[in-house]
Amino acid sequence: MKKEEKIALAEEISKEMKSYKTVGIIDLHKIPTKEFKEMRKALSEFAKLKVIKKSTLKFACEKAGEEFKKLFELNPNQFAILFSNEDPFSLFKKISSITSETYAKENDIAEEDIWVYAGPTQIKAGPSISEFAKLKIPAGVEGGFIAVKKDTQVAKKGDKISKELAALLRKLKIKAKKVRLNVLGLLHEGTLYTKDTLNLIFDYPKLLTHAYQNALNLSVNIGYPTKENINILISKCYLNAKAIENLVVKNE
Repeated sequence: MKKEEKIALAEEISKEMKSYKTVGIIDLHKIPTKEFKEMRKALSEFAKLKVIKKSTLKFACEKAGEEFKKLFELNPNQFAILFSNEDPFSLFKKISSITSETYAKENDIAEEDIWVYAGPTQIKAGPSISEFAKLKIPAGVEGGFIAVKKDTQVAKKGDKISKELAALLRKLKIKAKKVRLNVLGLLHEGTLYTKDTLNLIFDYPKLLTHAYQNALNLSVNIGYPTKENINILISKCYLNAKAIENLVVKNE
């Protein structure tokens, strides 16, 4: 791309930055091209992505204004810039729900239990059957192809994927890894929301539930009546009264 074209692109990006309510940076590191295209298509319903170079982002941010320099300070390397008119938290939630499946690689961590299910495969009988045996997958030969005899769990959630397992899963066309778009930050009306802040949309309900339960337990323990705990307190008083009654009767 010629210098004039780079400048024109940066100016175009800077104009888009100012025309949308929310502008963000998506980290594309380790996201395969095919999977990125799939997720980009899903994202197009509520946002627009452009893959640009770091130098273009820097020039565009400077051109757009001081507040947009915060995006460049996220220090992205391989990335895409995002444009949307959605509020940052709703946008982040939607982006987080978009996933694509790909093949697991050696040393990847299993996000969930991985199974190889019983039935025929498309792998021709031959040396490959030893790979099944090595991974303790019961297998035999049916019609010239390897067939798995029994549903077999080959990895538990949190396990590290071995080189041998990654290779066999690929042969079996089992895509055991989920790919997501990694949001580094979203700039909305001058305020930069980093990933840690945006994640509160998932953490906040859990924190509220935990706080409510703690408050309820405390109010019950100190005997402070509220509309939320009154039934529990009445039940507790009744059980205590019955216990005292039984104790008195026993001692008579």
